[in-house]
Amino acid sequence: MKIHSRALHDDDFKQMRELLLTEGANEWNYITADSINQQFDLIREKKALAVLAEEDGIFGFAVLILKSACPSKLSKYSELSSIAYIGDVVVSVTLSGKGIGSKLLNKCVGIAREEQCRKVYIERHEENLASAGMMRKAGFELVETFYDPDKRFVGSRKTSVLVKGI
Repeated sequence: MKIHSRALHDDDFKQMRELLLTEGANEWNYITADSINQQFDLIREKKALAVLAEEDGIFGFAVLILKSACPSKLSKYSELSSIAYIGDVVVSVTLSGKGIGSKLLNKCVGIAREEQCRKVYIERHEENLASAGMMRKAGFELVETFYDPDKRFVGSRKTSVLVKGI
């Protein structure tokens, strides 16, 4: 399995959308057609990169958003021009529990370092234990947890923001 970033083709975007909608959608994840389209547009505009886990097809990916394209809400933590943000992350259920998610996150951090970012942010539902473990394994630390009812519909309805310095 190769973990890398490369130029994407139309078929890659189709595979990624299908993977995200079939295996990424659950009660903890906030995935909408708009959020997918926004991230894919950033990739097409070269303001973000797809980091892929692939072997005869895409089995996982993370979207790494760079600098000023990061969500403006992160400006309360750091200057946007010096950070990266990891958007959607998904791994095929056939490979879950094998560390692929943490490898995707670590590759994102390495690319962010190459892009001269000083920190990488990511967020999750406070109670999403699978994401929490993946992020902890990749060295992310909690910054803040806040009530987020517009984005979180179950459990505590809280979002946790995490960071990794590089």
